[in-house]
Formats: sequence, structure tokens, C-alpha cells
Amino acid sequence: MAFPKNLFVLVFLIIDSLSFNAWAKVDMTMADSVEVYLDDSADIPCQYVFSEQPRAVMIQWFVRNPGSSNRERIYYGDDTQQIVDNGTDFMGRITVSDIGDKMGVLLTIQDVQLSDEREFFCQVNGMAAGNGEGKTHLRVFDPPEAPIIEGVLAGISVTNELPSKIASCEARNGFPKPNITWYRDSNPLNPTHGKINVVTLVTWESSGFYSVQSDLQYKVSKEDKDALFSCEVSYYVPGAARTAESKGINITVHYPTAVVKLWMESPQALVKEGDTVELRCQGDGNPPPPYTFNREQEPETTLEARDGKLVLKEVTRGDSGVYQCRSLDLDTYEEVMGDMQLNVHYLDPAVVVPKDSEVMFKGESLTATCNALSSLETATVWFKDRQRVGTGHVLLLQDATYSTAGEYVCEVTVPSLPGLHTSGSVHIIVQGAPQMKDSDREVEMEQGLGKWVNLSCEAHAHPLPSISWSFSGSQSWREVLTRANEHNIISLVSVKVTSDVTALCNATNEMGTETKSFSIRAIPMVTSTAPYLPAEGNGVIIVVIILCILLLAILGSVLYFLHKKGKIPCGRSGKQEITKENANKDEIVVEMKTDTKTEDTVLLKGVNGDKNGPSNQ
Repeated sequence: MAFPKNLFVLVFLIIDSLSFNAWAKVDMTMADSVEVYLDDSADIPCQYVFSEQPRAVMIQWFVRNPGSSNRERIYYGDDTQQIVDNGTDFMGRITVSDIGDKMGVLLTIQDVQLSDEREFFCQVNGMAAGNGEGKTHLRVFDPPEAPIIEGVLAGISVTNELPSKIASCEARNGFPKPNITWYRDSNPLNPTHGKINVVTLVTWESSGFYSVQSDLQYKVSKEDKDALFSCEVSYYVPGAARTAESKGINITVHYPTAVVKLWMESPQALVKEGDTVELRCQGDGNPPPPYTFNREQEPETTLEARDGKLVLKEVTRGDSGVYQCRSLDLDTYEEVMGDMQLNVHYLDPAVVVPKDSEVMFKGESLTATCNALSSLETATVWFKDRQRVGTGHVLLLQDATYSTAGEYVCEVTVPSLPGLHTSGSVHIIVQGAPQMKDSDREVEMEQGLGKWVNLSCEAHAHPLPSISWSFSGSQSWREVLTRANEHNIISLVSVKVTSDVTALCNATNEMGTETKSFSIRAIPMVTSTAPYLPAEGNGVIIVVIILCILLLAILGSVLYFLHKKGKIPCGRSGKQEITKENANKDEIVVEMKTDTKTEDTVLLKGVNGDKNGPSNQ
């Protein structure tokens, strides 16, 4: 302990004060505690009131050493001097000043350290007026770092009998010691026997700060798989209490499988033969157990699957049935099963009655049917030459004609599953006597004498008929073309018209005969001075000949007029030439020749030259 330099004065003052303390009194006023942040400044006031006016006042400040009852003086002052004791932790950091209008002093501590959290004593001595002492506890605060939470990476089984560690939380470098509280979905977790344990480890760092680590031991259940666990650190600051919460974490909970579901993952629609089917199996356990697949009809046969998925390629109706998926929990060895019904739909080939082909007589009726065995309801449409001719499984053909003959195709579809369709056909043959177009009337025509005319005859029948021709009035004819198919035959002949002709076309088969007649009237040949041309059987050639004669007459009149005017000189050779004085004028040459043959030929030729007349005209 440090003492004033004038020891005798101090002893005298003490003896003097003791001699008068029976009737003198001083009242001390100090706060129980003063709170301050680390590194800030702390003010500790010390107020006092004497019952009588002191002749002198001496002030001393003491501090209690940590972990001891001993005190150490850090300041001494009176009316003549103020001394900060040397060799203490507060040297250079403390000052003492008057409070102001009240009696008392103020101890100010700069740059407060964690070690400054102690009890500070203010001792006042007024000699004969009395003496007293008061104390204040200086509290230093520094918030901890944000809490850090870490979950256990391994899964935790619900079958564990005792609580298991699921997470740890740490709050570092706080003063005073912070506290940690655990939460599940924002609800606080309090230690519960057999359910919740909290293990806390407090570390006092060499720096003087406290670090707190807390481990949560928890007996998990299946419902905890989606829960959020977090920790909260609580700490004090001057005049308040504050908290900081960590992030929320999930934990991995292992629990046995209670329910297994089996469903068809693809296709999404109905299944038909030839499809690839994927069945998916999934249980509600964690981790997912291994799955095995089998059919209910064959429980001992395990189907090959992978990762809970069974793939069936190009299924047939034989793949229909109940499929089962089983899971075996490796912890409890309990087996759980799920199942589903797989229906593979089908459509068999169409069956048409009558089959392949059917022969009908003209006028008869026929009923054709088309059916296809299917697992779903079907629809049927009939076509002939790609045209719809009926709907439904039954097609009725009444009063058959040759146009009834042909191939009928039935298409069977499944409306609820468009991918299923099939078709069949029947070939209808209509049998009867030959039938020819316009056989009920005679075909009449006209043609010039000596000309050739084509006649055609087409017959429909089954069996295929043969065609024969007969003519009256002409012996010159030839067959140009004969073409036939299954039900139809065409014959084309060319006849020379030498007089009026009557032609008969006969179509014959074993069912009968049909005849078609043609009447050709011969047109006489037209005669004129113009070159002879045979009649063509129409008036077009005659009109052309008349026009040519008129043109020749007009040309002859023009030549005769020019000759009279002396414009056209004549020569011996029979040629007439019109010449001009200038070579660049128009030239016209007319040449007429007489052939010794019976047909006359007239050749007219004109050549155009310069259009301007001679200068002397």
C-alpha cells in the first residue's frame, strides 16, 4: 500500500479525526455499478455530504485486486496536491475531477480494459468533520461474434434409444460469458430426460474473452426430417440484454419404410401392344431401401430393375397383370409392398366375311361384315376407291350393278387409343351379261365419201366378253385397238366410207349378248374449178375453197386493170413483170402455170420492195 510523503501529518489528521468522530458525520453516495463498453471511457462519481464544514478534505481511490480481498490505492488528493499512484494498471489512464455544484469527485478511466472490471472504492476524510467510504462495481461489456451452427453430417436413425448429437453451436470472444439457447422451428428446446440434452463448454481465452460451445443431443423422429434447428446466443451490453440467432439447418433423419407406392411413369396414356412401359417404385423411408419387382402371378420370379424403375420393352397382352414392388428395411428387416394393375390393350387383325373375294349376279344383294377382336371399343369405316361408302361392322350391298364391283376396304380403329388400327378387304365381282353404253339407241353420224371413220365399242361384264363387228355397205375396215381388263373390254375399228354404212358391235359371254349399232351417212364429194379436194364430211373445206376462188377473182381483176393502163408488159414465156425505173421501188411478180394433170394449180407470189413510186409518176 502506498502512503503520503508526510507521514506525520497523516497520523495527526487521523488522530484528530478520531477524537471528534463521535459528533461529526459524512454521508457517501455512489452507484452500485457502472457499465461501459470495452475500449470506452468510464466515469465513476463519488458524492459526499458532511454534517459540519470540514477544515480540509482528503480523497483516496482504491481498487480490489482480482480474486483477492486486498485493495490497491490508485489515487490520493487533498487541497494541496493530487497524486496518481505509480506501478498500477491505471497509471496514465485515470483522472479525478470535481463533479461541479455538488460536493464530490469523478473518477474517469480511459480505454477501459477487460481487467478493469473490479470494485472501485472512494474514501473521503474530513478530519474532525468525519470520514466515509463507498464503492462501485465497474462492469465491462463486449458482444460476442455471431453464432456459428454446424449439423451432424451423418444420418440419425429414429431407432436410436438415446438422444444423439445432431448439431453444435459456438459463440466466440464475448464478455461477460454469453449464453446459448436451442430452437426447433422457432420453439425453444429445454433439456428433457431421455429426449433433449444440452452440453455446454465455456472457454476463457487468454485475451480475457469467453467462448461458449453448446452441443444439442436430441432423440429424432420422422417428423424432424423437415424441421429447422437453430441456436441463439444471448449477451448483455450496458443497460440492455441482446440476442443473435444463427441460420436454420436441416438434419438427415433415417427412418424405416412404412408405405411403398408403385405407379406407371410412362406412357402417360393407355398402354398398347408394342409400347415400352416404365414402372416406378418409391417408399417413404430414408434412406431409400432396395426394391425388388415381380408379378403377382409369378411371385418367385424377380424382374430385372434398376434404381426403383422397371422397364418393359415392346409389351404384349401377355404382360398384363398385377405388378408388385417390395422393399426390405435393413434395420428392422420389415418388408413393405406396393402393387398396381397393368393393362396392355390390343387390336387383332380384321376378319372380313366374305373372305378375299365374292361373286354376285347383277341385281343381287350381299351383306359383308368386318370385325376385329380388341380389349377396347372399336369403330369401323368402309372405303371403296378411297371414298367412304359405309360405317359400322356391317356393309349392305343391294341391287348389284357393274359399278358395285371392286375392292372394299374396312378400317377398324380404337377411338380411345388412336395408336391401335387395323384393316381388311373383300373383292366383289359382279357377274352378268355384257352391258354397253348407249346400247339402247343407234349411233348416227355423217362422213365424206372415201374417208375413214373410227368406231369404238366398250362392254362391261363378268366373265369378260368378246367383241365382234359386222358391217353392211362397206367391205373396208380394220381393227385399230383392243384393250381389256378384269371386267371391261374396249374395241376400236376404222371403217372406210364408200357408201352409207351400218355397223353392229356384238359383246358376248356365257351370260348373254348385247349389241350396239352405228349408222354412217356418206356425204357426196363437192366439185369446182379449183383443185380437187375430197370431201371431209363437213362444210369447213367448202367454205375455204369458195374464199380462195373469190380471192383469185379479185386478183385477176386487179391484173386486168393494170394491163389496160399499160402498167404490165407481157412476154412470151407467159410471165408478166411490172418494173419501175428506179431499183428501189416495189416489185410485183405474178406467175401462172398450167399443169397437164386434171387438178389445176395456181401459184401467186408477191415480193415487197421500195414503197415510193418513180419520180416520173
